[in-house]
Amino acid sequence: IACLDGGGFWALVMTFEGEVTCVRFADVTGPGVPRPRARHRDWVPLTGDWSSSLDETAYLLGVRQIRERIAAGEVYQACLCRVMSHPLGEPADLSSLEVVLAQGNPAPYASRICVPEAGLDVLSASPEAFLIRDGAAIESRPIKGTATSMAAMLAKDYAENVMIADLVRNDLSAVCRPGTVSVDALCAPEDHPGLTHLVTTVSGALRPGAGWADVLSATFPPGSVSGAPKSSALRVIADLETVPRGPYCGAVGWVDADARQGVLAVGIRTFWADRDADGARWLRFGSGGAITWASEPAREWAETELKAARLVGLASARVKT
Repeated sequence: IACLDGGGFWALVMTFEGEVTCVRFADVTGPGVPRPRARHRDWVPLTGDWSSSLDETAYLLGVRQIRERIAAGEVYQACLCRVMSHPLGEPADLSSLEVVLAQGNPAPYASRICVPEAGLDVLSASPEAFLIRDGAAIESRPIKGTATSMAAMLAKDYAENVMIADLVRNDLSAVCRPGTVSVDALCAPEDHPGLTHLVTTVSGALRPGAGWADVLSATFPPGSVSGAPKSSALRVIADLETVPRGPYCGAVGWVDADARQGVLAVGIRTFWADRDADGARWLRFGSGGAITWASEPAREWAETELKAARLVGLASARVKT
């Protein structure tokens, strides 16, 4: 990760498990500069069912087990996630799906990173900023609390958010000058296609000499998709989830090392293409939610369905742009 402080413009994908891929680009166009778009065939909607690493029965059991661990004092909150998969034919190009998502689910931290030589084929419609850096100024905007509307938010949603706000304050304090870390907005409502989130903004001023390796070591993985305390939540996740999350819940974004700027999104609402051991190509998509003592298993499963519904629906043409 130290390469991100050495100069140049970089794209970065960091899996939830901590595998990092950084790619430096020779040619970069800035905001407002039209970029030529290659002509892509229209996206062919995916038909048939998506498989899930945790089916409904397994997910409900996982929620109950996390509640037992909370009762035992092991953890306060843990994010339980599942990875959905669908076969992806060789002609399918995620650049054509990018057009569909841009029209049907615009997102503030949307990105497309396609570098076959580096094994990257990621398409994200993330609404969540993990880290925004401008010189010494650093900011994180964790999302915790999701519902169909503000009226449908529960006390549990606010509790989720406050726990993670405190965790992010603690993470940033490890690399920021004392007294500079602050919560600038707490549980602010933010609307996105098909759902509403509670978003908190935490900012600080990096201590002299703090580089990207220091920042990511202190803050990764994002607290909003792990839990609190983070170390305990990661143990719970390792015990209950059956497959790696990959780019989902990791970090996806860009870094301009020369300008000392960068924006890394949390890799949620994110598709990625990969191959299994037999060489078959798959499209993956992750969905999950924070589990607390107040969690109701059936409601938590429904939240994972809500978060996946629009994006998977667009890829499958069940939702129209």
